Amino acid sequence: MRRWGLVLLFLLIGWGALHWWRHRPVVQAPGVLAPDAPLQVDIDHGARLQQGDVTLTTRARYELTARVLSREDYGHDAGASLAPVDLALGWGRMSDSAVLASISISQSNRFYYWHVRVFPIPQRDIETSSANTHVIPADEQVRRSLEQIRPGQLVHMEGFLVDASRPDGWQWRTSMTREDTGSGACELMYVESISTVAP
Repeated sequence: MRRWGLVLLFLLIGWGALHWWRHRPVVQAPGVLAPDAPLQVDIDHGARLQQGDVTLTTRARYELTARVLSREDYGHDAGASLAPVDLALGWGRMSDSAVLASISISQSNRFYYWHVRVFPIPQRDIETSSANTHVIPADEQVRRSLEQIRPGQLVHMEGFLVDASRPDGWQWRTSMTREDTGSGACELMYVESISTVAP
């Protein structure tokens, strides 16, 4: 039994090392990499999309080029089968390595957190130039592309902001503005295309 326990331990360590290697951060030179804020076009009467037992209602057409500040994979929470990955994304000054060097960034429990000792830019710039995005892959090609995304990379994403619901009453709503913070401020994005972009 001890032997199998050691084998399992080594397998877990190996899997963790492989996961880290595949998602290791990409180092970028100082300078704004993604100057533009996300482009959002609101939809008055959204279409309904079905993902298994989840109904998605489109709220806005959404497109952005942003730097990946952090990524967190989910496999066991209520939304994991729908949105397996969260990407913390930054644009404007929040895509600049010189600024990000002074900001500690993390993710857990579907939230994105930042911490500073001294603000490198105004707090409001941090809040309105970054966001946590719950990513719903539209198909297997997007899912495979998403798996390759690493922190530090510049990505371009196109799709829709959506609200999600199940027949049992479970709901997940998207934020509709980059001006909010805290609970409910994350974007729930149905991603039709995702690709990395050269700085």
